[in-house]
Amino acid sequence: MKFLIQRVTEACVSVDDAVIGQIGKGFLVFIGVNQTDTKEIADKMVKKLLGLRIFEDENGKTNLDLNAVSGGLLLVSQFTLYADCRKGNRPSFINAGAPDKANELYKYIIELCRSAHPNVQTGNFGADMKIKLLNDGPFTIILDSKEL
Repeated sequence: MKFLIQRVTEACVSVDDAVIGQIGKGFLVFIGVNQTDTKEIADKMVKKLLGLRIFEDENGKTNLDLNAVSGGLLLVSQFTLYADCRKGNRPSFINAGAPDKANELYKYIIELCRSAHPNVQTGNFGADMKIKLLNDGPFTIILDSKEL
């Protein structure tokens, strides 16, 4: 499983020109699910995500987590995080989880986040989504379950 986390001052996701999820300060999280991912892996990833201290404190140190700054979470599924570009110029997505399994884990991640955090917005799995964001920093982190 991979989470691409962007610290943002604002972000929104639209489908068919209609905004379906929007946050102010917080994390925009692109979620990639692998064929071998499980709920146990999702549990670890969400725990790490919600504990990340990447907002500045009063001394300018990245020392505050999402709750400390009353930040929002915008969770967007993105199978392209598992693009394999080693051969040729057309990426292969063979390592991405099958849509049914990936959607099940995406929904599970949303439930976990909503049970632990008050402001969780989402994209729409499998939809043609348009994302607007203002990256704060820029500050972007990749969490890979293989590294946890």
